Amino acid sequence: MGIIDVLIGFVVMMGLLLVGLRVATVMVAMGVAGGMVLYGPVLLKSMGPVLWGTSNEPVLTAIPLFILLGELLLRSGLADRMYGTLALWLGRLPGGLLHTNIGCCSLFAATSGSSVATAATVGTVALPALTERRYRPSRSLGSLAAGGTLGILIPPSVNLLVYGSLASVSVGQLFIAGIIPGILLTLLFMAFIAAQDILAPGGAYQESEVPWSVKFRALKHLVPAATVFLIVMGSIYLGIATPTESAALAVIVALGFVWAEGKLSMAFLDTCFRTTAKTTGMILLIIVAAFTLNVTLALGGITAVMSRWIEGLGLSPVELLFVLMIFYLALGMFMDVLSMQVLTIPIVVPIIIAHGIDPVWFGIFVVLMCELGMITPPVGMNLYVVQGVRNDRGPFSDVIAGAVPYAVLMLLFTSALILWPAIATWLPEAIGR
Repeated sequence: MGIIDVLIGFVVMMGLLLVGLRVATVMVAMGVAGGMVLYGPVLLKSMGPVLWGTSNEPVLTAIPLFILLGELLLRSGLADRMYGTLALWLGRLPGGLLHTNIGCCSLFAATSGSSVATAATVGTVALPALTERRYRPSRSLGSLAAGGTLGILIPPSVNLLVYGSLASVSVGQLFIAGIIPGILLTLLFMAFIAAQDILAPGGAYQESEVPWSVKFRALKHLVPAATVFLIVMGSIYLGIATPTESAALAVIVALGFVWAEGKLSMAFLDTCFRTTAKTTGMILLIIVAAFTLNVTLALGGITAVMSRWIEGLGLSPVELLFVLMIFYLALGMFMDVLSMQVLTIPIVVPIIIAHGIDPVWFGIFVVLMCELGMITPPVGMNLYVVQGVRNDRGPFSDVIAGAVPYAVLMLLFTSALILWPAIATWLPEAIGR
């Protein structure tokens, strides 16, 4: 199989996705039908063990636990109190409550691991207050859509879990590698909000001064998010728990916080468990479908074909990464995060390893580019989520206009990550020493 065959297959797959077929359906169809045509019965002998091994991958059991963790904290009302506390501390900065949007998104991201859940939750809490204070809609909506993307970078992250499974990379190292980029990106967003308010005032409202005693008393509402984050990262860092075990510990602690809030009931748990089961089923179905396709790709030597073709271009590692950045930017305009990951990682990771690029670092790079895809039209999921929670149902162009500057910032930050990879690799290396 040559590079032309690979490109034809990719175009056919993209075409099937664009006409509305489900991601898992397309991958299974391409993997099974294409594989049977090209390789015959040998495909069936190879596929069974691979799919069984994938379904029994221990790290995948962390996915439903982290999703359940986010559901528990989301539906218990803790996010409302988190937002109120951060508003007290950040509302006096230039940009006012827009800083609270970013700060609350980053804190909620440290518990939910989901970009869509983060954007929806914080948006539901924040937009009434922002509308009441007459914040410019584009600025409010843009900060929420961009802040929500932090959900798939700041650990624990379901998408880092998926990458670790597909690329056979330590999930613990990925989580640790995501901390510094997540913090820096949060600070970059907040610096932009402050600069925007100073240079073009009138789109935000500065909150009134609040006594320090009130601010300090309110800090208790940040304890659940901080506790969950420390349990997950601390247990992994100290080596006393695997990612799956740390997720289970965090769920138990979250149940304690829900009970303390007086929200723990059979109806509450039923809602959380049903939503978790639906989301987990969707994710695992796509992953298993991806491995179905990967069997066909492996038998056809696709990775070797792509590697030889890229080597023929004579690109340096840095040049290759900038090419991949453009590739993921274009792909993110038409595909959701999970689809981008499962379709590209099995092919791209062996290529970048052959070029001497750290696969842990590359995991952060891929997740950053997937984050960017969440706020780039026409398929930017966070754009639609934020628009969906608006009360005034204003024009969708408000969300796009507000998110574009953050998309540019994320491209610049990803470029900096390429030029200075230690942004992501320093902390895992320092802990590993």
